[in-house]
Amino acid sequence: MTTSFTPYAASAAPKAHPAAQLRRAWPWLLLLVVAYGVLPWAASNYVIDALLIPFLALSLAAVGLNLLTGYAGQLSLGSSAFMAVGAFAAYNINLRVEGLPLLLSIALAGLAATAVGLVFGLPSLRLRGFYLAVSTLAAQFFVQWVLVKFSWFSNDNPSGVIDAPALVVGGISFDTPAGRYLFALGIVTVLTLLSWRLVLTQTGHHFIAVRDNEQAARVIGIPVLRTKLLAFAISSFIIGVAGVLWGFVYLRTVEPAGFNLDRSLQILFIVIIGGLATIRGAFLGAALIVVFPLLLSRLGSLLLGQWFDSGVLEMSQRIVLGALIIFFLIVEPQGLAALWERARRSLHQRASST
Repeated sequence: MTTSFTPYAASAAPKAHPAAQLRRAWPWLLLLVVAYGVLPWAASNYVIDALLIPFLALSLAAVGLNLLTGYAGQLSLGSSAFMAVGAFAAYNINLRVEGLPLLLSIALAGLAATAVGLVFGLPSLRLRGFYLAVSTLAAQFFVQWVLVKFSWFSNDNPSGVIDAPALVVGGISFDTPAGRYLFALGIVTVLTLLSWRLVLTQTGHHFIAVRDNEQAARVIGIPVLRTKLLAFAISSFIIGVAGVLWGFVYLRTVEPAGFNLDRSLQILFIVIIGGLATIRGAFLGAALIVVFPLLLSRLGSLLLGQWFDSGVLEMSQRIVLGALIIFFLIVEPQGLAALWERARRSLHQRASST
């Protein structure tokens, strides 16, 4: 997907009429009302724990990766490593610094992931495409090796598995399923809005320009090297915070095995299926990835009965997921976000014509 870069597009574009802005905003306002006011009380504990919380954590990780890969054009296979850095950093900061607020611990954990992301982002100054992806893959293996090799990160626990701390903010506990959901939802909402605003700023325009044509971006005065490192820094921070949500809010434990290469590939698949260079696509792709195994399990059990065991389910997931990725890469590179937009426009045209 290519996007033309216009340095003054934001200032030159005419402002939309307030009524038009309201028409565009009301679906999102309705979505927020449902997310905050309905789901915590209407959804069962199973739906919250098995679907909604992992959906939020994976969506946030996909938003971070999309900023790096979709907008800035830097392919990464190390997302799970930065999630692990965030989760283990938050655990150790919370454990070793007494009295530190939980939200501050999470922010510092995001900064720790940023530092690691910058180190492994340095090859992007010389490498591109597949070669850059391989260099970020090294981050995945290196971080996992460090976490397993040095037991200090797991508080010298022989198993390497550590329990997440209680979710308490300002004296308010968020340890119920609905509370953990609202805790994750609040963080995801804030970081998603900030990411959305970022891509509309000059920094976001720089990301797109570097992605489309590095040489042209350099000619018009964009600091290409600094832009790449900034993309790695911001992306790693968001993915690191997503790692905290994955460990503290969803799994309720923190262990290296929870942040393996499969997790990195899963986040990349979410971005591809949802749509590159679109914030909305991260959520659409995550919704499909989270709900798809449940639907496949129910359908397989209905059609095959006892023959549809866990092994067949896992194999079926990989086959169907691979087919979906090939479909979106070839037929619809802009992913579910493009299909969603076309469906929305079609409904709008039908409604306006009646």
